[in-house]
Amino acid sequence: MLLLGLYAGDWVGIFGRAPKPVGEDYVRYNDKSFRVVHVVDGDTLDVDEPDGGNPATRIRLWGVDTPETKDRRKGVQHFGPEAAAFTTRKCEGKTVRLQLLPGKTRDNYHRLLAYVLPGDGTMLNSELIRQGYGYADPRFDHPAKVQFQELQARARQGRLGLWKDTKPADLPYYMAN
Repeated sequence: MLLLGLYAGDWVGIFGRAPKPVGEDYVRYNDKSFRVVHVVDGDTLDVDEPDGGNPATRIRLWGVDTPETKDRRKGVQHFGPEAAAFTTRKCEGKTVRLQLLPGKTRDNYHRLLAYVLPGDGTMLNSELIRQGYGYADPRFDHPAKVQFQELQARARQGRLGLWKDTKPADLPYYMAN
């Protein structure tokens, strides 16, 4: 019965993968440092740790959503290249520390969910929002959600980054009024 409980929260079932016990990701990645080998876009990157047959682990930043640069359905969105360039400058080829939440460690695409801390003492997730490279994503609960919303309000008020000339059509669907 205990083993069933260990598997409950982490089942993804993509490509017939066997479920991982809840907490395995947390033990393996939380508060550990890895080198960023590739920046996919502003809110997604790969670190040098093999994962499920892949040579790297794909990380999705908790609580931040940056405009797309590679999504075929959405195309390149307003300020997406700038957000990707910011994340690349901050992280690519550098060592970052990951902070995970116990329990919810993967998203629906099997990416590891993390707060990412580059070696400069900042948190990438909050810096993207604070400097106007991304949005505080309201769709999922996490401990920094209120802080991220406050950072977004300040960036928006200060017209920083994407907020300088964002049009209503540029906003993600979850921000449309």
